[in-house]
Amino acid sequence: MTKVSHDPISVSLLLVVATVLLVSACSRPVKKDDYKGSAVNTAFKAAQNQENIADAGLQLQTRNIPAGKKGDLIRYGRQLIASTALYFGPKGSVAHISNGMNCQNCHLDAGTRLFANNFAGFTASYPKKSVRSGMVISASMRISECFERSLNGAMPDTGTKEIKAIMAYMQWLGKNAKKGQGLFGNTTPRLKFMDSAANPLSGRAVFIQKCRSCHGANGEGLPAADKQSYSYPPLWGANSYNDGAGMYRIGNLAGFVKANMPFGATYQSPQLTDKECWDVAAYINSQPRPHKDQHKDYPDLRQKPIDLPFGPYADGFTARQHKYGPFGPIQQFHHKKA
Repeated sequence: MTKVSHDPISVSLLLVVATVLLVSACSRPVKKDDYKGSAVNTAFKAAQNQENIADAGLQLQTRNIPAGKKGDLIRYGRQLIASTALYFGPKGSVAHISNGMNCQNCHLDAGTRLFANNFAGFTASYPKKSVRSGMVISASMRISECFERSLNGAMPDTGTKEIKAIMAYMQWLGKNAKKGQGLFGNTTPRLKFMDSAANPLSGRAVFIQKCRSCHGANGEGLPAADKQSYSYPPLWGANSYNDGAGMYRIGNLAGFVKANMPFGATYQSPQLTDKECWDVAAYINSQPRPHKDQHKDYPDLRQKPIDLPFGPYADGFTARQHKYGPFGPIQQFHHKKA
């Protein structure tokens, strides 16, 4: 039976209906200056004013996948991203090692949408040192890790045909990307820190109004007709991402919401204010979900993301403030120590 952790706030909200966006994921740690400025406007200015920043959208054309065995492997990799549960879910045809969600629940449109955790620059950035493990890892290792956290399952062997296919697809998407190159829209918007903590109770109202029609009154998601995956993924509970996933950090989730949720929102036409995004992210991540043992994560505490809600820390701020904010004082502390 899956162990589910409960945040104290969620206990008082168990009867509340609501829910929002597609979530979970493999995303990079927050850097100290990540949240400066207005999210989308900063990205646009960077793309317009810096020659070293390319438009990630140019990398993301999937219509011209080549024919032959190479193309077949790339297409298989894309299918694995889009319909992960059919291959690795509870009723998967390859293995039963994930929770029924798909990679594209967090990497939208099979990892090709701007500001939705796309894969344009992914393979070009590896190998690199992971601050989470303290070790140098390959791109295939990073993919495998996502199965354990974002899909709350087990890590597949990196030598399998499936991981090789996913790698082939990601390499094809990023075939023109260069290591160290900034790509416009490659991750998600980094929202400006609020002066106050994010409020799960206010986030509840956002859920009820904007999200539960798709994700269910209790965040359970909407199962697909095949009963193997979800048309809209669960946002909490035993079948959602665990608390070791990137989406469990509200900075990552709030940015994802800003550019992509509710349905129909884009980075060019967001539907929620920044505050609504912070609050709804806080609400989602105050709900019960599977727990991942993380006591070995971030051996160098100075590299630990400031919105990670599990100690120990290299500062004196509480776990609650690290989860909900306000994050400004934490950021200022680390700037002074740097």
